[in-house]
Amino acid sequence: MADTVYLSKELISGFEPQRPDNGHKNTFGTALICAGSEYMSGAAVMAAGAALRSGTGLVRVFSEEKTLDAVRVNEPCALLALRPSETADLLRKAKELCKNSSAVLIGSGIPEDYKDMEALTARFIENAAGLVLDAGALTGKPDVLDRLASGLKARENPAVITPHIGEFARLLRLSNSEVIEKAEELSLSFAKDNNCVVVLKNARTHIATPDGKLFVNDAANSGLAKGGSGDVLAGLITGFLAQGMEAYKAACSAVYIHSKAGEAAADEIGTRAMLPADLIVYLPGAYDDAGWGQADE
Repeated sequence: MADTVYLSKELISGFEPQRPDNGHKNTFGTALICAGSEYMSGAAVMAAGAALRSGTGLVRVFSEEKTLDAVRVNEPCALLALRPSETADLLRKAKELCKNSSAVLIGSGIPEDYKDMEALTARFIENAAGLVLDAGALTGKPDVLDRLASGLKARENPAVITPHIGEFARLLRLSNSEVIEKAEELSLSFAKDNNCVVVLKNARTHIATPDGKLFVNDAANSGLAKGGSGDVLAGLITGFLAQGMEAYKAACSAVYIHSKAGEAAADEIGTRAMLPADLIVYLPGAYDDAGWGQADE
């Protein structure tokens, strides 16, 4: 078993991506957010909002029309790209967008029965520089991963996957209790076997790397136990990847900073009333808690 490293300010402060004063929008990368659907448009809004607050230069949302309308109203700084309904057009557009994206998120707010989910995920696995697989990209039939595994293993830059306990249990064909009991062992073996960084979300979040490192965020906060918190986290990881961070550093930084934003929201609003969207508002203070400055000298 790997030695466990607990996330701390001392660790995360050393992961801060460079932010030179003379940089421009292309200096800080482009995040592509493939998220949202007609009845879950908020997932794309929150993921895009977190990516925008991550410091990345450009954020583009790739979604269906009603979701793009919601993003247009709530996050006007984001760019928009319509997801084609025809499979061939969709896959062609996805590959084209990858050429101009430093990192891609797929899955947040996309139903597991979306007809092109597996093909679209495979296209991003093959073409995206940095990649985060969340929610709908992880919740299809259990054997979907078997068909995607070869692509994950072939990636030069490991993908980041962000399952909660139930999603991970489904991927592994285990019960929730088995995953909770063996969270460290299972996350490490999955990361190694599939060449990816696993962010196993729970009150105690585990981050496992392909080379056997294990990081833990041991900061339970019931205010985060609400639909949408994971969308914020996924967008934050994607934004950090877009700025050139290594996958495990982006994942650890996002988990820690997301947690600190949650603590601030809980202190001021309360765990019962706080909302996932509030986390984005508290990100500036969370960067201070992580020891991240505003610019490199």
